[in-house]
Amino acid sequence: MDIQIIFESILTNWYLILLFFTVAILYSSVGFGGGSSYLAILALTGIVFTQIRATALLCNIVVVSGNVFFFLQQKKLNFKKMIPLVLLSVPLAYLGGKLKISQQFFFILLGVTLLFAAITMWISKRIISSDEKNNNLKPIRNASFGGFIGFVSGMVGIGGGIFLAPLLHLTNWDTPKKIAATASVFILVNSIAGLLGQYSNPDFIIDWNLTSILLVTVFIGGQIGSRMSNSYFTPIQLKKATAILIAFVSLRILWKYLFI
Repeated sequence: MDIQIIFESILTNWYLILLFFTVAILYSSVGFGGGSSYLAILALTGIVFTQIRATALLCNIVVVSGNVFFFLQQKKLNFKKMIPLVLLSVPLAYLGGKLKISQQFFFILLGVTLLFAAITMWISKRIISSDEKNNNLKPIRNASFGGFIGFVSGMVGIGGGIFLAPLLHLTNWDTPKKIAATASVFILVNSIAGLLGQYSNPDFIIDWNLTSILLVTVFIGGQIGSRMSNSYFTPIQLKKATAILIAFVSLRILWKYLFI
């Protein structure tokens, strides 16, 4: 890529770069990739929707890859509990990525669902400790939840962590930091599957001049955010931060697709 083209792209899209950097820091700090907010930001630019979804998923992959590596080092991943969640989600995320959907209807449904999840998490003040976590794995139920979330995530172009994390919190699935670690892995595998599904469509398109800059931006932001979560955030702060982020995204989506 020509240096002059890169420089011109940075000057033209400086506000996008700044927003993506901020989103990557905030979302990675609670185990998310930020795909839902990347979608909301890119929707304001006039970029075609198919390209928006692909760019958001690529940024997801970059951010949560760093998160997963960091959580592996911290030994926060329980693969025995995690496998049922991703068993059906990966193939269904691929199928969801291949589908063509009604953009307006789905985003309204997405906004309502996320707002409900955010309110429920905020009013629930109970934070479980490592001794209080739910040890009843129920693999069939977890596989069903994971499959449904994976399918929906593949359709809209997110990793699904913003759906999965509230569900795991409400069911006392594990401690908040282990939920954040699990959400990171879930987002990673489903983002890859959803992107492959989109890539298989003949109308797949992406602007690598802009996308490559955004990928570098979110990688740096994601590295900062994942370390902030371990060093500065308590479990209650993680839960509250998750609720705030989900509420922000839901209100932004509803405002755009209901009132504008």
